[in-house]
Parts: sequence; structure tokens; C-alpha cells
Amino acid sequence: MGVALAAENFPPPEFTTGYQFPKATEPGPRDASLSLVDAAVLLTALSLAAYFALRRRSRRELAILSVFCLLYLGFYRHGCVCAVGSFQNVALAVADPGYVLPVVVGAFFVLPLLFALFFGRVFCSAVCPLGQAQEVVLLRAVKVPRWVDQALGVLPFLYLGVAVLYAALGSAFVVCRYDPFVLFFRLGGNLEMLIFGVAVLLLATVVGRPYCRFLCPYGALLRLIAPFARWRVRTTPTECVNCHLCADACPYGAIQPPNVTDARIGRLEGRSRLAWLVAAFPLILAAGGFLGWQSAPVLAKLDPTISLANRVWLEEHGRVKGKTEASEAFATQGTPSADLYREAAKIRKRFDGGSLLLGVWVGLVIVLRMISLSVRRRREAYQVDPGACVACGRCFSACPVGRSVIAEAEGASISALTPGEEGR
Repeated sequence: MGVALAAENFPPPEFTTGYQFPKATEPGPRDASLSLVDAAVLLTALSLAAYFALRRRSRRELAILSVFCLLYLGFYRHGCVCAVGSFQNVALAVADPGYVLPVVVGAFFVLPLLFALFFGRVFCSAVCPLGQAQEVVLLRAVKVPRWVDQALGVLPFLYLGVAVLYAALGSAFVVCRYDPFVLFFRLGGNLEMLIFGVAVLLLATVVGRPYCRFLCPYGALLRLIAPFARWRVRTTPTECVNCHLCADACPYGAIQPPNVTDARIGRLEGRSRLAWLVAAFPLILAAGGFLGWQSAPVLAKLDPTISLANRVWLEEHGRVKGKTEASEAFATQGTPSADLYREAAKIRKRFDGGSLLLGVWVGLVIVLRMISLSVRRRREAYQVDPGACVACGRCFSACPVGRSVIAEAEGASISALTPGEEGR
């Protein structure tokens, strides 16, 4: 009887509130041993890509490898862990001593850069699932005017600076949040990103790898390292005959034509421009830093704490009606709003310094890009731009010299190969 009365006075808690938890779209934590398998797969894929691109010169084998990487790193691993976004974890680990960088994330950040230092951008050739997603939908590439390509080629470096800022301040991993392909890998996402992803894929049917060339911040790092590679992709295994076929076959504008005739005029113009840039270099950096510092209030709005503080302040002063999910959750916690405002003020102050550095970075990128355009190198034959080349291998089969070498090696006549034959 006593037990029954106690049960009536203190009924068991009700856990079935009817609330439906949203389905998680991000992959959960992965076992440590399986994470090492992912790193081993990446290392093996990078090694095979370097072998197929530089030794075998085989687009067909690169294509087979790219399908495997798209299925494994893209659809099976749901695009996570991904080398493209790994630099954000590194930036956070450098800025916040309390954050421990996972070993596998560090491996995904370092390995493609190391391979780029020795073999060029073989990660882009067949390993990166984002690049392969664009590669498989490319139907007929149109040539992007060189001045447009040069202008848009600055964007990945700017995006890199913005992503490092938000990651280092612990605000957001914007590269992961705005990845246009990850919702396809995870078969779920919001409508805005679905529209963005579909738009990028539609553009990729006629423009070779638009995300890689004009947005990817990790590609910007690879572009900086690849020109120093010990071994690089070459359009022809021997002497170039200037037939232009390799440049026609490249959908990425990564093969530069000879410039013997206009090299002297270009060098004279370049020297004059270079002198002006060197003189204006400190001024451009200072202007960039000032504009970056001025933009801090706008950039800080993306931080979740500052965004919540702004919303709570508006609600408390009657400027808006209703509550958002975040402000309602904050009210449920019972934390004084003054504490929230103080925390937001601290973050806002860090954005002042970070935005100033971002502005300096933007100025530096613009100056260096203009300097690179001012320096004219003499080319007597078609040459691969090692920073822009993604080692896709299309130029291998287009080169008649390369086909001749292959035919001789196989003991066959060059006439036995058809002009449109792909790879080996």
C-alpha cells in the first residue's frame, strides 16, 4: 500500500513527448581502426594516381581509379573525412590549443600536399571525389577566355582566407557547410544547397571543373605547391611539335602556347607594370588591412554566438516577434542574456584582428596575381602550367608524338591508332 501511494505522488517521468528528432545527415564518429583504413586508401590512391599519370601516362587507368575514389571517398564515406575541408581543422588546431587535431584528418591534409610536392596535382587527377563528380558530368567543355580564367582564379585564394578566419575563430567550417556536392554523397540536405549543387553540376557539363578552378580553397594550396614538384605531367614524352592538339584537348586551359613572337614586347610591358606594383605593394596591403578591419561587423554576423546575441537583443527590445529555435533553446537554459552579450563581445573583438589579417591576405593575393601576370616567360613550345594542371590525362592521347612512342613501344604502326583513341 505504501509503495502504491509513493507511485501516485511521484509518477515516472514522461519521455514520449511526441517530438520527432531530425534525421542526422552528417556521418557519425568512425572507429579508429576504420579511420586508418581511410588513410591507407588515400595513400594507395595517391600512389596509383602518380603512377598512372606520370609513368603509365594512361587516362583510362586514371578514369578507373577516379570511379573507385568517387564511390569510396564520396558515396561510401559520405564525403567525410575530406582533404578539401581538412585545412579548417588544422587552422582551428593552430589557433586553439584546446582542440586536438584527429590523426586521420591530419593525414588527409598532409598527404595530398606531399604528393603535389613530388608529382604535381595527382590528388585532383583521380582521387578527390569533388573533382570526379564534376569530371563525370563534363560533356563538351567550352574554352573560358584567359582573362576570365585569370580573374576568377583569384577566388579560391580569397575563399581560403575567409575559411581560415572562421575556422581559426571557432565560428564555422564554411567549406564543409557550403560544399555543393556533399548532399549528393549523403543523399540529404537543405533546398538551398541542393539548388547550388545542381547549378554547379550543370555548369560542369560545359565548363571543366568550375568548383575546382574557381572556388576550391584546398586546390589553391595545391596550386601553390605543384610548380615546385620534382616530377610533373608532360603533354609529350619527347619533343613537342607545336601541333596545338594537346591545348585543344585540355578542358581546363592548363596548357600554355608558345610566345616567342610577342615575348619581347610582353617583357617590356611587364617590367613597367612590375615596377609600379612593387612601389604600391605596401599601400595595397595597408588598404586591404583597413578594408578588412572595416568589414569585421559584417563577417562576425556568421558566428553563431554573435548571431544569437543579436537575435536575443532584438527580442528583448521588442524589435522582432516570436523566437527562433536557437533563441528558444537559449531561453530554456536560463542563462542571463548579459553573459551571452559578454561572450559575443569577446568574439567580436577577435574578429577585428582576424578581419584585418584577412584584408592583408586579400591585398597580398591581388598583388601576387598581378605580379605573376607581369612576369613573361619565354616558351618555344606548348607547356603545361603545373599549377593549373589537374593531371586528368586528356592530353596524353591527343599528342601525336606520344601516340607514336606508344606505337613503337608496342611494335605497331602509328597508323594503327585512331585519332580519337583514348589512353593506352
